[in-house]
Amino acid sequence: MNEQRNLWLNAMLKITSPVFNSLANGTLHNDLPADLRPEKNNVRCLEAFARSLCGVAPWLELEGLSGEEAELQSNYRATVRKCIENATDPESPDFMNFCIEAQPLVDTAFMAHGILRAPNQLYHSLSEQAKYNLINALKSSRVIKPYNNNWHLFASMVEAALYYMGEKVDEERLFKGIDLFENKWYCGDGMYGDGAHFHFDYYNSFVIQPMFLDTVRVCMEYSDRLKEMYPLVLKRASRYAAILERMIAPDGTYIVVGRSVCYRFGAFQLLSQAALQGFIPDVITSAQVRCALTAVIDKCMEAPTMFRENGWLNPGVYGHQEELGERYINTGSLYLCSAVFLALGLSPNDKFWTEPDTPWTQKAIWSGQHVHIDHAID
Repeated sequence: MNEQRNLWLNAMLKITSPVFNSLANGTLHNDLPADLRPEKNNVRCLEAFARSLCGVAPWLELEGLSGEEAELQSNYRATVRKCIENATDPESPDFMNFCIEAQPLVDTAFMAHGILRAPNQLYHSLSEQAKYNLINALKSSRVIKPYNNNWHLFASMVEAALYYMGEKVDEERLFKGIDLFENKWYCGDGMYGDGAHFHFDYYNSFVIQPMFLDTVRVCMEYSDRLKEMYPLVLKRASRYAAILERMIAPDGTYIVVGRSVCYRFGAFQLLSQAALQGFIPDVITSAQVRCALTAVIDKCMEAPTMFRENGWLNPGVYGHQEELGERYINTGSLYLCSAVFLALGLSPNDKFWTEPDTPWTQKAIWSGQHVHIDHAID
């Protein structure tokens, strides 16, 4: 196996295995630490599961693997399907909260996003009863009114999944976020405001760009308007991917700014999605993206206190830095870091994994090499 792919795979499995194994065994509510923000305990399990699923899904969907990785994938597929069953079955000890208070809307959307990233393995391969329970869980989140910011895209994402599953769409919930981000909240140069005002943080990568892009992509057959809109949304996403690649320093560190920094390398979800879906901008190569993201993953994972002794994540960016977590950050929240692993959904034979190592933009600049000059798009 490619050495860098092996690093990615081992990191992903180390992070997510405690979540998936506990949930498949029906013990996640007992096993997941509840000492960080105990007031958020009624959502921590859905957060941990949905966010892990969001990142692992493309690898689960990938066909054509062989050897040890294929065996690992086969086991994970069965485990994660059991997780979906346990999370959505009202009779399960690990049945999750999809509708009480506000937070469940967020992570119902992350779960929906993960399933749309692996529909053959995580939807079509479910039993009819499991599909029924899953659809009911998604629908139950409709009682939650989104806040007037990126939360509108959570509602849109849930509706996109229900549309894919053949259910009737709530058009107001589907289109409200799309309408706001298409025009009112676009700030220029591939970046959106999180509501009416721009925030300098990574929410364009944590939520806004990935969910906006995939909601429009999944629902293009539902609305000609979305089909017409998709190239513009994709152009903006590609530009923001270029910006993210330039945020990675020569040593794999990156600017730690804004809120939710405890999601660690989940800050680069969109860049990994650009690799997975083929919209890396022409001014950078697949190898540059691979090497840059590998450096970030390796840097974060080297911190000796990233994990508790029992394997659960600690809050922080480089190790255990609890002071960096906002009041809404609990142990389950931290698993959005898994979103960096989307490119594992590419075949080991894809050029993303096979092209020779290439210095990414900042590494090239700070070693005196020549790079493309950067340009805004609008």
